[in-house]
Amino acid sequence: MGIQNFSQLLIFGSFLGLIGWTITNQVRRTQLKVKSREDWLLDVTGLTIQGILIPLLQASLVYWLYQYLLPAQQGYLKVSLVTTFVISFVIVDYLYYWNHRLLHTKLLWKVHQVHHTVTQMDVLGTSRNTLWTSLLIIYLWIHTLFLYLLADPTGYLLGVSLTSALDLWRHSSLIIPESSWLYQFLCSWLILPQDHAWHHCREIHNYNYGANLKIWDKLHGTYYESKKVPSIIGIPSSLNLFQKLLFPFS
Repeated sequence: MGIQNFSQLLIFGSFLGLIGWTITNQVRRTQLKVKSREDWLLDVTGLTIQGILIPLLQASLVYWLYQYLLPAQQGYLKVSLVTTFVISFVIVDYLYYWNHRLLHTKLLWKVHQVHHTVTQMDVLGTSRNTLWTSLLIIYLWIHTLFLYLLADPTGYLLGVSLTSALDLWRHSSLIIPESSWLYQFLCSWLILPQDHAWHHCREIHNYNYGANLKIWDKLHGTYYESKKVPSIIGIPSSLNLFQKLLFPFS
């Protein structure tokens, strides 16, 4: 199996697994049943854009842009698999931390607020955004750049697929029990669903910006830790459906 096929399988398998868990869990299944048509439309649209349109843009327009701007640098970087994985999973994660903080500034918050209208931690809401917000997220540009520059992108693709799978999990309600060995192993360094739930909390959503690693939030004083999960998820919004899809172009 090629690395690209493995990456796609990891992401798609994680998504199906989380959907399956949601459907078989009585509480989460009930939440799906009461989900509004507007929320379904926003979430399915976001997943379609993130899962289909963005990869197509990366493989075509953005890739061609780098071919035009950097014609002699394609495959220029010859580094090991471990190094390229670290670049993807750690260094790009740090860049995303600041990208995410920028989306919470006064300048861009009105765009990013759509993502925070989810009222339950739900894997389907992972990519809820306006139709064009993905253009502001660093992954679209940085992943394509490294895939263009690297002679062997195997390790980088592994990092990308693992980050994507963790992103789906982080937005779900699949909480690891504190008493488990897995929680003890992961809790000190990896952003868990309960950590990201506090980022979506109505009162304190300016914490826990990280995607993969907690170290960035801890380093910059934006980490919020609690053994509980927030009681109220999501922020109220006066935007109508078309504004949530197109804001501010509506």
